[in-house]
Amino acid sequence: MTKSLSRRTALQVLGASLLAPAVGCDDAATGAGDAGTRTDAALDAASDASPELGPDTGPPAGWASGGTAAMTDAASYPDPFVGGAGCALFAESTRGPCYTSSPLRRDVSEGFPGLPLRLALQLLDRDCAPLAGAQLELWHTRNSGLYSEGPIDFCTLGDADAAAATYFRGAQVADAEGKLAFDTCFPGWYPGRAIHIHFQVVLAGGTAATRVSQLFFAAPLIQEIFAEHPEYAAFGQPDTPNAADGIFRGIGDASVLSTQRMSDGAMLAWKAIQVV
Repeated sequence: MTKSLSRRTALQVLGASLLAPAVGCDDAATGAGDAGTRTDAALDAASDASPELGPDTGPPAGWASGGTAAMTDAASYPDPFVGGAGCALFAESTRGPCYTSSPLRRDVSEGFPGLPLRLALQLLDRDCAPLAGAQLELWHTRNSGLYSEGPIDFCTLGDADAAAATYFRGAQVADAEGKLAFDTCFPGWYPGRAIHIHFQVVLAGGTAATRVSQLFFAAPLIQEIFAEHPEYAAFGQPDTPNAADGIFRGIGDASVLSTQRMSDGAMLAWKAIQVV
């Protein structure tokens, strides 16, 4: 099965020229995004006591299926931030039109299928100190490329199940070390965009400051999953690689998640994000 012609046609009408570039963290923009386009500007805690990360364990033939219920060894997943994970300025970007407020929860899958993914993040300030108490919201598509509960039809393409669900949306509060984690599934793709995860960070301490951006995956990993994983291969290869995505080009390689396959076949992905 391939992506619907109607979605491709809609994107062609909108045009790749609608892609919005990311802006630096020093800019005052909050990344509210364009409400009428799906171009995302072309349409828009890991365990504290866990072993160290080892070498990557292999190709997607070993990836689990069936969503977060397949994360049977989750208690043993390592903390990827032990020993530090770097500190680089992370650019802001558009929030896109498919944002809606998310509930506080760690598992955001609502039982929907996909390659199970533990997403571990660490939020850091300009001095690379932890942003304790900051809240991070994320939202992304399911394996079919649809968002849930989109504020406009373009997010769900009129799919009743997607419109009624809140899958792959959630919020977490960073701990004293700035760490937080979600259990989710590897995202799907839609025409005109590279595979991505949206996030926004609202700072603690009564400030209204908000930082918005997106996370991406390495191109070889994406190609392998959509070639071989049984819950993704039917949708074909994404039509827009990272290098052709205007949002990715604006943010850069700092937005690419590190990943590793866990013993139960789930993916651990992580990133230290310097947001202010």
